[in-house]
Amino acid sequence: MNSKKLNPLLSYTSINQPKFVYSGKGYFDLLLYIIASAKHTIFLQFYIFLNDETGTLIINALKNATARGVKVYLYIDGYASKELPLTCINEMKAAGIKVKLFEPLLSSKHFYFGRRLHHKVVVADGTYSLVGGINVCNRYNDMPNTPAWLDIALYCNGEASTTLENICKEMWNKATFTWLNDYKNNTTPITETSQTTLVRVSRNDWVMRKKEIWNNYLEMFTKAEKCITIMCSYFLPGNLFRKKLKAAVKRGVKVKIVVAGISDIMISKHAERYLYDWMLRNNIIIYEYKETVLHAKVAVYDSKWVTIGSYNVNGLSAHASLEINMDVLNENFAVKTENELSSIINLHCKQVTKENYSASTNLLRQFWQWVCYNIINKMLFITTFYFKQEK
Repeated sequence: MNSKKLNPLLSYTSINQPKFVYSGKGYFDLLLYIIASAKHTIFLQFYIFLNDETGTLIINALKNATARGVKVYLYIDGYASKELPLTCINEMKAAGIKVKLFEPLLSSKHFYFGRRLHHKVVVADGTYSLVGGINVCNRYNDMPNTPAWLDIALYCNGEASTTLENICKEMWNKATFTWLNDYKNNTTPITETSQTTLVRVSRNDWVMRKKEIWNNYLEMFTKAEKCITIMCSYFLPGNLFRKKLKAAVKRGVKVKIVVAGISDIMISKHAERYLYDWMLRNNIIIYEYKETVLHAKVAVYDSKWVTIGSYNVNGLSAHASLEINMDVLNENFAVKTENELSSIINLHCKQVTKENYSASTNLLRQFWQWVCYNIINKMLFITTFYFKQEK
């Protein structure tokens, strides 16, 4: 595929080297290396960015980057990062880090309660990037006696990072009413090799008429011929997705869903378990991750296509939040991803079967799960019914 199409934001680029990255020390060591190696620009977008031990480590690295002349742009969600003290934000600004909050609750141009910046993005020099579900705070890092939540990111060295930087630049311009044009030619040259990997950036922002990730999932459910594996922290597919998953199983596709056994949002977990009966009746295989909180958002099908990012298969990601994923169309990478997910399933998950689900669920618990499922749906409707799609 040609990387220079009319709409590059929707196109695969070919000169890329992607890498599967887990949360914990390995992710943050890589993030620190990217920051330390940056020569011109660093864009960061995070849902949660705190000044705990992990956040302080990253903040100090960003300060060091600005001290050597690197331009740093930090865009964080104004609600989820509300625990970040104003004094810390002012210190970052004084050090030369440009900081912007996404739609603070009481001072937005458009008051969309529930519409949040859910991105977890880092891109340096338009060449090196990280995209996934990992926020900057201790729970995603390996702390003394406390393992990190299970999460996954995609590291990419290549052209897809240039696309990602253009998106970050566009969003910063719109948010700050400025025009960043002081580093047009600062992208690190990428040397083409015989080994190329197709990678693209996909976004979801219903208000801005972007449904790329949603459409990608719909395409996967429709086109899969052999197998689909989804790892999702808050799996609450809507009616159309459930219809397509059911149809996929009927045509012989093996569908595996890996969800959290330990959840940070219990009402969401109870609502998710309400769907277990439907999934089991339709021969969808369910696994619960048991080691710690599962927060990853990954899908792979037919050993050929992978998506990794911030998008959960639920209504919040589909209609409220801003989401971003990286898609990889490559057999070797897809097989590696399937192997990684299979290893997690075999070593750290428990399969949910009709027998053990029935044994652990009585009528009162089923009723409570039904209540939670309906509460989640009503909350989504109440917080988004007035949303308007912009031109």
